[in-house]
Order: sequence, then structure tokens, then C-alpha cells
Amino acid sequence: MQPSRMGEAEFVAAFGDIFEHTPQVAQRAHQRGFSAQQDTADGIHAALVAVMREMSRAEKLALINAHPDLAGRLALAKELTQDSTKEQGSAGLDKLTPDELAKFTTLNDAYKARFGFPFILAVKGATKEAILAAFERRIAHDADTEFAEALTQIERIALLRLKDRLPA
Repeated sequence: MQPSRMGEAEFVAAFGDIFEHTPQVAQRAHQRGFSAQQDTADGIHAALVAVMREMSRAEKLALINAHPDLAGRLALAKELTQDSTKEQGSAGLDKLTPDELAKFTTLNDAYKARFGFPFILAVKGATKEAILAAFERRIAHDADTEFAEALTQIERIALLRLKDRLPA
């Protein structure tokens, strides 16, 4: 797969889901153009992240809000994207005990009440315990710190997704 040789529609079809439900990131990156040297996970990631960082605060908030709660309602209803399903499953979030699920639900609700957007963490390969520890640590942050951290986590998620599709 050579992203630099793809037309816009093909590129967006291949990479529009890298940033959860926000294909305009891929569309804008494609419109800027790519070189053959960028035909790697790291190269495409850099181009996509550059677009994300230039988005307005409102667009960034919409991107953050496009992410599902960890072990939340969409996961329980099996309505996550394929990538989110794999990522949450790799962390064991699809096999929570009733007590663990209650803990995640309580933390998701408290986090959203405090910050107005979902808790985002690149969970691929993480443990439930590490995720809960991050939840509990980050809920004490101020809103600007968490907004920035959510975007940092989205960048990590995007890179992991790209590495599943392209060479490094």
C-alpha cells in the first residue's frame, strides 16, 4: 500500500477511521499531498497529526467526543468501531466482572461530569489495573491539562492503528 499514490477517496477510505469518526483529518492531510518517503506509519502519522493540531478547539473537542467510553454503553452493545473493539479487547475490557464494570462506569461518568468529554487512553496492551490507575490519576487534573492529554492519547491511538496497517 502506497498512500502517496492514492487518490483522495481511496486514501480517506483507507485512513479516514484512524481518527475516530473524523475522516476530515485524512481528507485534509491528503489535500496537502504526500511524498513517497511518507509511505510509512510514522510518515502518515506525522501528516495526520499536523492536521489535527491545526484544527480549531471546537473541532478538537468534537474529535475527543467521537471516542467511546472505555467499557461503556457502546462496548456493551457491541457498537464500537472494529479498531476500538480490538483495542479495548486487548486490555481485557470486554471481560470485566460486574464489579469492574461498575467501577469503569462510575469513573467514566465522573470524568465526563468533570471535563465534559470522555476519558481517552491508548489502551492497546494495557492492563485493567493500569487503565484504572490512569483514570484515578488524571481525574485530578485541570480541564486544560486533560484536554491536551486526550489529544496526546488520540495521537498514540492513531499511530498504533497506522502501525497495524503500514510498515513503520
